[in-house]
Amino acid sequence: MLCAVCIGRMARMPAPQCARCGHPQSAGSCRWCDLLPPFVRAVRSVCWVPGGTGGEIVHKFKYAGWTALAEPMAEQMARLNFPQDVTEERGLLVPVPLAPARARERGYNQSELLARLLGGRWDVPVREALVRCRATGTQTRLTPGDRLRNVAGAFATVLGREELAGQHVVLVDDVVTTAATLNACAKALHEGGARIISYVTFGRARAAGDMP
Repeated sequence: MLCAVCIGRMARMPAPQCARCGHPQSAGSCRWCDLLPPFVRAVRSVCWVPGGTGGEIVHKFKYAGWTALAEPMAEQMARLNFPQDVTEERGLLVPVPLAPARARERGYNQSELLARLLGGRWDVPVREALVRCRATGTQTRLTPGDRLRNVAGAFATVLGREELAGQHVVLVDDVVTTAATLNACAKALHEGGARIISYVTFGRARAAGDMP
């Protein structure tokens, strides 16, 4: 489903990168880190999306039913270089949940497929620890401020505090844009008892000022 040529054509996240958020970093402070809550430890992504080979992979995986792409996507995600403390501490992988109507329409949760395969490679358990407690519209065409309002309070954890207490949880999603959805999920996990949260995604949208 994904040959070595296509893998080689993906627009990988260039170096140097911020040690925390994994975003390409120029001189001075990291602007992308400002998007993250203080309880988020690290973020890593494989390649730029949309556009290019990476964007095509995500589109086929998410909207065309090419679920077999989850295997090579998870393989690339498993190879990402996280800080040592994240690698040593990560105790639970949690996929970002879909709304029930969206899950019925699509037939699968792309984030859950990635999390299951990633968990096998990292030897970390996977729990569907979050639910959407209200429907949200698509984030695709929203401004950053509207994205925040769209997902504010939209997620809740279904795990007991004793299961999350002290955990370093890694949230799994296919793409991160402004991190609004992941941040809302992280907030629910943190309030539910998780000590710290990291994020891993296959794709990442360019921020203003990023090189094309």
